[in-house]
Amino acid sequence: MIEFDNVSKSFWTGKQRKVILDRASFRVELGNSLGILAPNGTGKTTIINMMAGLEKPDEGSIRRTSRVSFPLGFMGGVVHKHTARENVRYIARLYGLDPDYVEAFCRWICNLEEYFDMPVGTYSQGMKARLNFSLLLALDFDIYLIDEGMPSTTDVAFNRRAGSILRERLEGATIIVVSHKPEVLEKFCRSAAVLRDGQLTMFDTLEEAKALYDYEAQS
Repeated sequence: MIEFDNVSKSFWTGKQRKVILDRASFRVELGNSLGILAPNGTGKTTIINMMAGLEKPDEGSIRRTSRVSFPLGFMGGVVHKHTARENVRYIARLYGLDPDYVEAFCRWICNLEEYFDMPVGTYSQGMKARLNFSLLLALDFDIYLIDEGMPSTTDVAFNRRAGSILRERLEGATIIVVSHKPEVLEKFCRSAAVLRDGQLTMFDTLEEAKALYDYEAQS
């Protein structure tokens, strides 16, 4: 479970204060995947980062009672001067997993060949994305966080291999996805929320959320 209790978050842009969340309270239970619809520039990535514990709220509290993934595409835990091998073994130990298993799994999924033993800082964006996605699949989570703005890989063979494993994982996991496109949410979620001007409005169904989202976009 992830629970937001009276959470507020804002940033000073240099000219004005941009409100991301204003005293938001909601809960995501295991087994009830949630989609959040929000226009671009409203703070989707910030909310996902707060769920992952990467950013702190200004006010209120966030409680996690389940294993929550880092956001798909997040590379903050990877040290660029170290090789992929060094990184995945270190992260495996942080999560209490067998480093040999995690290394072998990531080598197979990534298919980076000799680059796996080279510094991550020498990788292309696509190679970094493949390493990140492989780590996400190697570590077992209860709740997976997906931000539509995160980078993805265009390697067809990798997408086919990793995609089939991800689908298996998601069948037994809970998903939280943020997007400005309702069709993205349809792949993962039944319940949804709409974020606009710092207000998060929760709905039992995606159809209700889409109706409000479309109405506000036209007004």
